[in-house]
Amino acid sequence: MTDRQATPTRGVRWRLWQELPLLVTLVLLWMLLWGELSVLNLLFGALFAFLVTRIFYLPPVQLSGRFNLLWFAAYLGRLAYSIAIASFQVSWLAVDWRKKPVSSILSVQLRTRSDFITTLVSITISIIPGSLVVDTDRSRSILYLHVLDTDTEEDNRAMRRQVLRIEKALVRALGSKDDVRRTAG
Repeated sequence: MTDRQATPTRGVRWRLWQELPLLVTLVLLWMLLWGELSVLNLLFGALFAFLVTRIFYLPPVQLSGRFNLLWFAAYLGRLAYSIAIASFQVSWLAVDWRKKPVSSILSVQLRTRSDFITTLVSITISIIPGSLVVDTDRSRSILYLHVLDTDTEEDNRAMRRQVLRIEKALVRALGSKDDVRRTAG
């Protein structure tokens, strides 16, 4: 066997190895949706996962290969704190009849170019009550957010700072060295 004949097989195996986490996740999701652990469910889940990955092509996610447990724990702590505080704030808005909350659509320019980090920042912002990512400009790394209770420009600036702090925490935990340099300031 020549080198040229071995390369395509190696490429297919490498691509399958890269897709394996997605395939396993889709099979687990299928089994959770059906609520039953069975061989038939496993086989149909695998078929479903294979069809989904072939019909709906997704570009490969570039991971940095870094994981810092300490910074990830700090990110989780900040997330829990933000969720708790925002839950009380949104609850108070719901019962305070004297104040009519003002909402805003904000754009936030992220410093990272990583699709993975941008997605994690979007998910994090959307988990926190009172804020939701409504659109993303992937090519320019801009998030567009709908935010509750932004009466002043200072409220808008505070929300932008919060998004950038979340981005920085995620980059420290999972980002590339280049992204760590970009978010250092």
